[in-house]
Amino acid sequence: MLFLAILAVRNEDTLEAKTSLRSISPSMRWRLLGVLPLTFFFAQTVHYWRINEMGNLLWMCNIGNLVLALGLFFEKPLLIRISAIWTIPGLVIWLRYVVLAWGVFFSSTLAHLGGLSVGMVAVRKVGMDRKGGLYAMVWYLLMQLLSRLFTSPNLNVNLAHKIQDGLEQGFSSYLTFWLTLTLVTGLILWSLCLLLNKIWPARRPNSL
Repeated sequence: MLFLAILAVRNEDTLEAKTSLRSISPSMRWRLLGVLPLTFFFAQTVHYWRINEMGNLLWMCNIGNLVLALGLFFEKPLLIRISAIWTIPGLVIWLRYVVLAWGVFFSSTLAHLGGLSVGMVAVRKVGMDRKGGLYAMVWYLLMQLLSRLFTSPNLNVNLAHKIQDGLEQGFSSYLTFWLTLTLVTGLILWSLCLLLNKIWPARRPNSL
């Protein structure tokens, strides 16, 4: 009898919890989700503050978490889409040039794996517009310009200052490297945009 009474209480608590969750408005749910990428961004901020490399926050994968959070807080599908697209190449670059070279860091793992997870959940809701790749490319070029203006050449954030280490023999100048990088980046973003649009096509471009 005691077991049945405890089970009944637990069932009531579970029902109350589900009812409470349903009472939260869709807008509030998305704002709550936005807390996650914002937390990831602040975790990276603390990490780079400690090692005196704040310029690294402008890498697309880091600043992308902040943009994703803003998109969720203010219900802006465009911000969600461009940041979500960039979580995919950002993850590949992180695995290749950070994890394999330096190992795994907690805040960095949150920023990349966590950012990718939240980004895909969010883009599944808003869908991917066919112009998302174009907007993601414009954002990339803007961040590359800001990186060149405001970050140290030693950090080479977003490859805005010099040829990637190890690729110097393949390019005669930084301009050649930059043009190639821009072309390849554009093709990747366009391909990812088409893929995501195929999986989750945009239904209502201007709202959540």
